[in-house]
Amino acid sequence: MSKYLLDKFLYTVDRDPDLVELYRADPAGMVEWWEAEMANAILNCHSGEKSTWLEFTETERDALVRQDHVALFEMGAHPFLTLTLFIAMFERDHGPLEYQIAYGRAMEHLHLPYPDIAT
Repeated sequence: MSKYLLDKFLYTVDRDPDLVELYRADPAGMVEWWEAEMANAILNCHSGEKSTWLEFTETERDALVRQDHVALFEMGAHPFLTLTLFIAMFERDHGPLEYQIAYGRAMEHLHLPYPDIAT
């Protein structure tokens, strides 16, 4: 499992409005495309350099496709990254702060110590 790769996905998708919309509309296709095209790109590097070994586990891929922020957090994805991306995707479907409150409620069952979110 790679917390780095999960966080990289959340970070890069959240910063591109077109990717946010694609992830909202077609999560399976978006995750498949991102893993093939972006997972091994060097973050903030525009020279075309790439690594070759990064890929999601089936569990990570499934949680991303299901857009399951609780499962992602339990795997160590940073909660601020899931929150900001999922607000961009779903807040428009809810009233003021409704999505943020529902996001928090979905994680109420979690207790300290929380999963390690260090990468």
